[in-house]
Amino acid sequence: MAMKKLYLLIIMCAVAIAASAQRVDTQVHIFDQNLKSLKIAPMSNMYFPPIYVLGSDDVLNVNFDYLDLDIQYFRYSVTHCDANWQPSQLVESEYIDGFNQADIEDYKPSEATFVHYFNYNFTIPNDNFIITKSGNYLLTIYPQDDPDRVLAQTRFSVCENTMGVYAEVSTNTDVDYNAHNQQVNFVVTTRDGGRISDPYNELTAIVTQNSRPDNEVVVTKPMMVMGNKVTFEHNHDLIFPAGNEYRRIDMVNVNSLNPGVEKIQYFEPYYHATLYTAEPRVDAQYLYDKTQYGRFTVRTSGAYDSNVESDYIVTHFALFTGQKLEGGNIFVQGEFTLGMPPEQCVMRYDPNNGTYNCDILLKQGAYNYQFLWVPNGSGVGRTSMIEGDKYETCNEYLVKVYDRPFGERYDHFVGFGIIYSGR
Repeated sequence: MAMKKLYLLIIMCAVAIAASAQRVDTQVHIFDQNLKSLKIAPMSNMYFPPIYVLGSDDVLNVNFDYLDLDIQYFRYSVTHCDANWQPSQLVESEYIDGFNQADIEDYKPSEATFVHYFNYNFTIPNDNFIITKSGNYLLTIYPQDDPDRVLAQTRFSVCENTMGVYAEVSTNTDVDYNAHNQQVNFVVTTRDGGRISDPYNELTAIVTQNSRPDNEVVVTKPMMVMGNKVTFEHNHDLIFPAGNEYRRIDMVNVNSLNPGVEKIQYFEPYYHATLYTAEPRVDAQYLYDKTQYGRFTVRTSGAYDSNVESDYIVTHFALFTGQKLEGGNIFVQGEFTLGMPPEQCVMRYDPNNGTYNCDILLKQGAYNYQFLWVPNGSGVGRTSMIEGDKYETCNEYLVKVYDRPFGERYDHFVGFGIIYSGR
C-alpha cells in the first residue's frame, strides 16, 4: 500500500511539473477572419516598434477593422509577461491601476467602400487604463458580451528607460566579411552611473530583425563587464542573415498605375490587384530601395480619413520559380501577415505556369513584403532561398534589455536601442 501511494505521488508530481512546463501561446494571432489590418505602434511614429516608455507623453495607438454590416462592440484587456513572453507572476492589480478591461468606444463605419466594415481605434495607456509596471504585455480583443471568445491578440512593451542600450551592426562578422551576414554588438549601461548587481545572471536581451518574431535571438550572458558597462559582442547567436530589401506594393489609387501592381480590376464584390510576377533575387545584383522594414501604411489617394475611406482589395501575389521546391514552403511575410493563420500567407505551386501563388485580402495602402522559405519541421524563415542574403541590405535591429534582480517577481524592461544596417 505504501509503494502504491508513493507511485501515485510520483505520477501526480510528474503531471504537475509537465503542466507548469507548458508554454502559453502569446504569439500575435487573429482568430476571427473578419478582423483585419490590426496595427499597434506609437502615436508619434507609426513606423516604430510598439514600445511605450513609462511616464512619457506618447501613447500606443491600436487600430483595426471588423468586416460586417452591423456594429459590433468590443473590449480589450492585457496580460503582463516575462522577457520570454510568458505570463508573469504578477496579479492584475499589480500592473493595472483600475480594472483590467476597457470598452473600445472610438469606432466609425466605412465610407463609400465596396467592402463594408467598422474601423476601431484606441490608445494605451489612457485615463481609464493606466499601466504601472514595465515589461511585455499581451493585448487581447474580445466581444463585450463574450469575454471568452478572443478575436485577436497582439504584443507591446512598456519600458522604464533606466538603462542605456548602445548598439552597432557590422558586415564584418565572425563568420564572413561583406558577404551574406550582419552582426549585432551592443553595450548596456546604467543611466545613474551605478552598477548592476549581477549582470551575468540578471540581464536578458532580446534582439529582433525587422520586427520578425521567428528569428529573434535571446542573449543572457555578456562577454565583458567593466563598472557600469556591460558588453555583448562577438556572439555567434547575434549573426543574422542579411536578407534583401523588402519588395514594395502601392495600392493607394484603384484607378491609376501603382508601383508593383500590374492592374487593378473590380469583380463583384471585391477589387482585385494583380501584382507583377516576382522572381528569385539570389543571383541578382543588390539594389538599394528605401523601404519601411516590412511595415505597412493604410492610405487612399485623396481621402480625408484613410482609416474609413480605404477599400479592401484581393491582392494576388505570384513568384516564378519554374519548378516546385521540395522540402519546405514559401510564405509571404511582412507586418501585415503577423497574426494571419499560416494557410492565408503560404504560397501554393501551380505546375501549369511554374509559379507560386497566394491571394490575400488587404486594405488600400503601401506594403512591404518578402518571400521566406520555411523548411519542413522548422519555424524559422530563411531569406537565402528566394530573396538572397546581401550584406548591403538595410535592416532594422531592435535590442531590448530586461533586468530581474535577485528576489524580484518579474522582468523589468529597462532599456532598448535601435540600429539600422546599411546607413
